Amino acid sequence: MEKRVYNFSAGPAVLPVPALEEAQRHLLALPGAGSSILEISHRSKTFTQIIEQAEANVRELLGIPDTYHVLFLQGGAQMQFAMAPMNLLAGTGKSADYVLTGSWGKKALSEAKTQGPTRVAFDGAAGNYNRIPNREELDLDPDAVYVHITSNETIGGVQFPTEPDTGGVPLVCDASSDFLSRPVSIERYGILYACAQKNAGPAGVTIVIIRDDLCRRSPPTLPSMLSYKLHADAGSLLNTAPTFAVYMVNLVTKWLLEDVGGLAAIDRINRDKAQLLYDCIDAAEGFYAVHAEPGSRSVMNVAFRLKDPALEEPFLKEAEQHDLVALKGHRSVGGCRASIYNAMPVEGVKALCQFMDDFRAKHG
Repeated sequence: MEKRVYNFSAGPAVLPVPALEEAQRHLLALPGAGSSILEISHRSKTFTQIIEQAEANVRELLGIPDTYHVLFLQGGAQMQFAMAPMNLLAGTGKSADYVLTGSWGKKALSEAKTQGPTRVAFDGAAGNYNRIPNREELDLDPDAVYVHITSNETIGGVQFPTEPDTGGVPLVCDASSDFLSRPVSIERYGILYACAQKNAGPAGVTIVIIRDDLCRRSPPTLPSMLSYKLHADAGSLLNTAPTFAVYMVNLVTKWLLEDVGGLAAIDRINRDKAQLLYDCIDAAEGFYAVHAEPGSRSVMNVAFRLKDPALEEPFLKEAEQHDLVALKGHRSVGGCRASIYNAMPVEGVKALCQFMDDFRAKHG
């Protein structure tokens, strides 16, 4: 078997080995089905059981009450940048507030502007998006249709440690990069959405958790594929579902529940991994520097630079030689980035820290 490397990609990202192994065992034929998950109908009894179990797992992990729908959609988080304002903002005569802590928040705002009035409640541009706002900095409109945040900015490595207080205005959150990585108070959200390819599964499916009263606001004039209500009424089977992606979400959430022990347990593991890496960087006396301010540092994506930019290419090349791959920062900002999602083992983070210490000793 081909040797597995430590994959620090921001997404599609590393998946749990037990989930991959189970998919491998049953790829030719699912137990009791006689056909591959890649071959069965999305309306078959077998797939119905899979998608229902995936939803049940997500509900159990996050403690989602019956007043929320769990939808398995397509189009990625970027589709949600448009769907949320199409369903909640367009035609209301009101505006929506956007909290900008990085590139993905800015993209979400750009899409929302096509559907109705928007306000910027905070913009971290002055600090090059290196922190989240404090409560006093949030200029929130009490009459806004919703407040949108990006809980974890993948590119800059900036994360909200907890949800901001929106004063009763529905909170809409792009949680793509930290979904299922920690417990959250789901009742504080109107909509929580995430593409799967960070912590929940492979690319191809987007999970949307939406409160029922907001789901029912979908205008009847929307195209059917862009209506939360119609997707909810159809049980996420309005069209052909991304069957393999949903199947993998089922396996990954099963791993989280049965092997890891739930979100509180994975949160502790994730925080320990992040602390190891941040301690390694902070101890390097300026040889490495984290992009985010200490109080805003992401547990999922550690964005950093070397003090000498000329060393970045040798750093990345030598890291690959040590089976530490996909450490290059996003093309929009450069530098380096280690994404240490749920499935990244602590051994991978320790190996990266050892390599970084050795590289600094050689080049510092």
